[in-house]
Amino acid sequence: MSIYMNPLTDFAFKKIFGEPSNKEILIDFLNTVLKENKKVITDLALLGNEHLGISKDNRAAIFDLYCTTDNEEHIIVEIQRSTQLFYKDRTVYYSSFLIQKQGEKGSKWNYEMAPVYIVSLLDFNFETEYQNNFSYYHKVKLTDIASGEIFYDKLTFIYLELPKFKKEIEELESHFDKWVYLFRNMEGLRTIPNQLNEYIFMKLLEKSKKSNLKPFELTEYETTLKTYRDNQNTMEYTIQMGIKKGIAKEVEQAVEKAVEKAVEQAVEKATAQALEDGKNKKAMETAKISIQEGLPISLISKLTGLTEKEILELM
Repeated sequence: MSIYMNPLTDFAFKKIFGEPSNKEILIDFLNTVLKENKKVITDLALLGNEHLGISKDNRAAIFDLYCTTDNEEHIIVEIQRSTQLFYKDRTVYYSSFLIQKQGEKGSKWNYEMAPVYIVSLLDFNFETEYQNNFSYYHKVKLTDIASGEIFYDKLTFIYLELPKFKKEIEELESHFDKWVYLFRNMEGLRTIPNQLNEYIFMKLLEKSKKSNLKPFELTEYETTLKTYRDNQNTMEYTIQMGIKKGIAKEVEQAVEKAVEKAVEQAVEKATAQALEDGKNKKAMETAKISIQEGLPISLISKLTGLTEKEILELM
């Protein structure tokens, strides 16, 4: 039986990272994942998760976690547990709420905005441009295509493809590695490895113990864990069926190509044979006329391409 909660479940993630008493854990994680950020977060405020649209007809957005930092940065952290066709669109849509809410009424506002970060923990791999990319950390900003330089530095999207992280405990090299390892493996830990013997990880693991939960909390966690596992099984089944269909399609295409090639070769052979038969027939007719005209056998052979033996047989 597992000692620790699975941090990718809805209940566990909000319990570990969404409670003010665990703010220190969240700050360490954000400072790690925003590793190229110039400023270091020293404090933050957890805010409401639900954000309404501009009008009552607009769709609301409910974030997994939303906070602002002492650096006046706005950060959303989202866990996406199964593949979604337009997930990138969704993260851009979410960012629009944090951009729009910064607008100030009146004519004095000069449009200056605080940085916005959307951090996505993906429990699946992108199926398109990152499919053959072994990197699991993707940082995206508005960029000038021609120069490759960052055009706007205040809007950042970070995507972590967790399934691509394959390192074992002995291979962990950085603080970032350890964070990702725990997201992938915390539920299965029975003892605490020496590599994770750091203050912040010890605190994280203590806060993640199922034994600390009240009975009703444990029930809620088990419910979200079941939902998580059901989603995983469904996704794995879909992937396997996709693989099988892909293999079947490849076999079908290979058979079609083989048949097409065989038919093409047969047509080419028949055409060549017909041409050869036509040439032979014409040569025979020419040889017969030449014999009737009394031409020498050697000359007839040169004119028709027939051997002297074949001409003698005609005579």
